[in-house]
Order: sequence, then C-alpha cells, then structure tokens
Amino acid sequence: MTRLLFLVILFFATLAEAAPLWMDFDSSGGTRVTVKGRVKSPILDTAVRELALHYDGDVTIDLKSDKSLGRDGFAISETPGGITITASKPQGALYGAYRLLRNVKAGYPAASGRSVPAYGLRILNHWDNLDGTVERGYAGKSLWKWEELPATVSPRYEEYARACASVGINAAVLNNVNASSRILSAEYLEKVAALADVMRPYGIAVCLSVNFASPVQLDSLPTADPLDPAVARWWKRKADEIYRLVPDFGGFLVKANSEGQPGPMDYGRTHAEGANMLARALKPHGGIVMWRAFVYSPLDEDRAKQAYLEFQPLDGAFDPNVIVQIKNGPIDFQPREPYSPLFGAMPSTPQMVEFQITQEYLGHANHLAYLAPMWTEFYDYVAPESIVASSGVANIGDSECLTGNPMAQANWFAFGELSWDPHATPAEIADEWLRLSVYRRDAAPDAAVHDALMSMMLDSREAVVDYMMPMGLHHIFAFGHHYGPEPWCDVPGARADWLPRYYHRADSAGLGFDRSPSGSDAVGQYPEPLRSRLSSIETCPEEFLLWFHHVPWDYTMPSGMTMWEQLCASYQRGVDKVAGFQRVWDMAEPVVIPGLYADVRGRLMTQMRDAEWWRDACLLYFSQYSGRPIPLDIPRPVHTLDDMRAVNLGITNFESPAPQLLNKAR
Repeated sequence: MTRLLFLVILFFATLAEAAPLWMDFDSSGGTRVTVKGRVKSPILDTAVRELALHYDGDVTIDLKSDKSLGRDGFAISETPGGITITASKPQGALYGAYRLLRNVKAGYPAASGRSVPAYGLRILNHWDNLDGTVERGYAGKSLWKWEELPATVSPRYEEYARACASVGINAAVLNNVNASSRILSAEYLEKVAALADVMRPYGIAVCLSVNFASPVQLDSLPTADPLDPAVARWWKRKADEIYRLVPDFGGFLVKANSEGQPGPMDYGRTHAEGANMLARALKPHGGIVMWRAFVYSPLDEDRAKQAYLEFQPLDGAFDPNVIVQIKNGPIDFQPREPYSPLFGAMPSTPQMVEFQITQEYLGHANHLAYLAPMWTEFYDYVAPESIVASSGVANIGDSECLTGNPMAQANWFAFGELSWDPHATPAEIADEWLRLSVYRRDAAPDAAVHDALMSMMLDSREAVVDYMMPMGLHHIFAFGHHYGPEPWCDVPGARADWLPRYYHRADSAGLGFDRSPSGSDAVGQYPEPLRSRLSSIETCPEEFLLWFHHVPWDYTMPSGMTMWEQLCASYQRGVDKVAGFQRVWDMAEPVVIPGLYADVRGRLMTQMRDAEWWRDACLLYFSQYSGRPIPLDIPRPVHTLDDMRAVNLGITNFESPAPQLLNKAR
C-alpha cells in the first residue's frame, strides 16, 4: 500500500468515529421495569438492563403464553401504568425493548402494536478468515481477534451483538464460506465458545462455515466420502464436542463443490447425500445445515442455469434440518439480477435467500448504495412465505463505524428489518435509519431536507446500476477485486465465465447475453407467465433486457431512442444522480453529525469520479462495436480508451482506491 493511500484510508477511518450506530440511545431519567412471569434468562436480563438505562418512564414486561407471538414476537401497548411489552419468550421481550427504544429516539409513537417476524432464522454470514482478513470486506480487518481469544474478549463483540439484536438478527456465521478446517480444531472451538458467551445474552446463536474435507485435513482420515461410516462418525464426534462447549450452537454453513472447494461430488455423491450426513450429526442437538446452492462448473452451459440444473432434481432428497441457501440472483450479487429461478422450484425443500450486504459489486466502501430497494425487488418476484429464512453476507469489520462507510450501516439495519418483515418498504426503513443515525441532536431537519435525504437514499442503488451496468448488463468489472470498469478484461488462462466478454457479448450486431429460447434458454427455468414475458424482446422489462437478449444497436426502445442511445442516456443518468446526491448532502450539512458529514462528502466526491470513469470507459468501449458516436448531449470523455485500458487500479480485497490515486491514474 502506498503511503498516500494509507493516509487517505486513515483519514476516512478517523472521520467515521463521529458516526455512532443507530442504538446511541439517551440515558434514562429514572425507569422502573417490572417483569411479570419472570424466568431465569440472560436475554431477559439484557432487555431489563437496556430499558432501565435508556427509557424514561415505567415499563412492564409481561411474559405469558401466547402462541401467536411465537418465540420472537412481541406487542407494545400503552396502559395506565406506562408501557407494557408482552411476549411469550425472553427473546420477544428483548426485541420489544429495542423496538420501544428505537420508537422513542426516532420520534415515533412509543406503542406500536404487535410484531412477529416472518422468519425464525435471520442470520449474518461473515466471510472472515482466521488470519484476520475478510473476503469481500471493506471495513478493515476482521472484528474477531482470533489471536487474542479466548483470553481477551473485545468490548466491540458486545457492541456488535447489541446492534444485531436491535434489528432482530438472531444468528451469525463467524467465518468464511471458503472455510479453513482449523476452525473445528479444539483450539479454535474454545475461541468460538468465548464469542458465543458474548452473543448469548442478545439472543444470537453462533454458527460455523465448515470445510467438507475437515476429517482428512484435521485428522488424516483417508476420505471425506459422506457415505463412509468412519466419516459420519467423525462428524458426529465433532458435533458432540461443539455442543459441549456451545450448547446453543446454531449449525453449519457449507460451500461444497464450488470454486474449488471440496464436497460430496468429489466421491460421486450428491449434494443431498453430503448435506444429510452432516445434518444427522447435528440433529440430536437441534442444529441445522445451511447448504449453499452457489455452484458453477467450467462448462459451456450458461452459468446462470447451473444452480437450477444441479439442485432442482434433488428436491425432496434433503433431510428436514437442511436448508438450501440460494443467492437472490442466478449469477453472483450483481448490482441488478433477476431472481434465481431455483426459488419456488423446490417445493419440498426448505430454502433460504442469501443477500449480499457488503458492497462487493457496488463500489465497496466508497459508494452510497442503499440496498433495501434491491432486496424488496427480489420480494416482488419471490413470495416471502415461500422461503423459511433470510441470510446476508455481512459488511462488518474492525473500522471505527464497523462498516467502513458509515452510510453502509443503513444496509445492516435494513437487512435486519427486512428479515423481520419482508413487506416493510425501503422508505419506511430509510426514514427510521436517518432519524436514528444521521441527524445532530441539536438540529432537527425540516421536512424539505429530510425528504431530499430520503430521495437520495432511495435512488442511490439505482444510480449505481445506471452508471455501472444499466439495462441488464452484468459482470463487467475489473478482474478479481470487482471495483472499477473493465469490459475489455482478458486474463490469460482465466475461465471464460470469469471474464466480462462471456456476459456482455458485444459485437457489431448488438449487445447482451441471449438467454431466450433461441439462445441458452435460461428463461425456460422460470415459471409462466414470467417465462413468456422474459422470452420476448418486446415484453422483457428494460432493466433485464441485456440479461436475457442480444439486442441490436438500433433496436427501438419504448422511449423512442435506439438501444445504443438508451444505453448512453442510462450511463449519463447515473452520473447526474450522483451529482444530485452531492448537492443534497451539502444542503443537509447544518443538521448532519459533523464528522459524518465530512466523511460522506469525501466519499461522494470519489463516487462522482468513479461514475464518470464508468460512463466514459463503457461508452468508449462499446462504441467500438456499435459503430455509433456518443450522443452530443453527453459530456465528452477526457481520456482515450487506450488510456483507461492501461490503468491498473491495484486494489486488493482490503483497500479501495482514494480520489488522489484515481486522479494520478488518469
């Protein structure tokens, strides 16, 4: 890392200290908390403590049997004696306590009625490695200091657990899906137990990603074949060992036979046979297996089809305590994807959606991208009740604000809210988060400023789509780090489906991947009537047009523009939106926490440069194939395509380019 880049990152990290998490509640003026039906529970103790410290008034927690509230549900009502939180279990009391505190801080009515989560499992997946690095992490190094545990337990672990519980998250996978088998060693299980002790009072179950070849790698078994009795016994003993240390352990997350990871198919076995072997080891303890459906192999088959082809025939073959975890889209967390057709195609198999909270393909920690609209777009197509759980790849590290970019806290918050209630609107969530997290205590915004910030949040993800990959373009990032534009990327020896040309397929005739019935027929995996709608270039939604069709450059769009003109206008629209965000943020300066204002202002400058970079690089590149000029109403590029192709941003998984570095590159 250059000294200049280090200083810029340090500057941003220092500013982020002034951006507290949303649970920065006021101290209590004198609260009396009464508990009816008290049970001995560290979770209940947490609820009582939080109310005593931060609520001003009398509160009664009424624990009584009410099956309609389930384990986690609650009701908040006003009574002559103050506020009553009703719950069946301590978990519900804790979530009700946080809901009450959030209501008060946001200026909402204290009593908010009944609330029951849609999903019993609402889980964060940490892609943290045992050496402290974080795969696709943009918030510093890992929050978990494995080298210090179990002797030293950082207070930040409790800060994290408290934040998760305040938005209803109730489980966490501590380590990377590209798992090291060492996590299952006796040494590391003691460290896991120490973290579980911190999480337990906040109702959070710890889980682990496991390497399928752990019996071979840890104990030198000759095989990891799931049908070998010795392998099954190894996993049973390991499960028993884990539950002796962590009685409320949640279960295993498994990435198998994907991107070089070992799995049951190495032994001629199916995903179901591998998952079921692990599930049977966990079943006596109440644990689950989350088996990832993110698979693709180096075949000529369309990568977007492969998860469906591999998993749909296995419907009904998985044990009851196996949940198949499926990314929201069929490729890989792109700025926009259609939903994965595997959802709904396995009615006899529990399914879990996997969202990406960390901004791997959305500008890392530099760009503003509020992701609730992306996730609710998924629920526009997939009925929430058709899945059983919600998971998100965490955007959390050891940076001062925990998320690198303080505005990215909104995505952690929104993930929790939508995992609780998939019918919540992005606007409702953004309204509360802004009120909890952004405004100075001594300077409330007027309606015009608040509305402008709301619009900025709600438009931000669409802006990123516009200046990166509009109209269904996808996966045209720079190789490896997935930050800047590189539609021309060609890495010798790389697999075809790791390179942008596999996806954009630009030629003199047009642009886009033909997944219609006359192409790869990926549309055939979708149910009717959506299948027919996507199959026709005339009826395919514009936002997915280049995902499903190779479209002629002169094809007339509904706007009356040609496809090429519409593409150019979309890139410019994204740039214009970011310029608008800068104006809104400057207007809001008097009411925004000062350190937060300065931090985000600098990031928006970087985002503006990046947006222009994306527009110029992509339009110059694709104009070679279209044979058409960039329209005159779009600013002229200030660099040649050769200049931009020569730039090596030099980004790793752990750094993002600073404005000065980009300027130097230009």
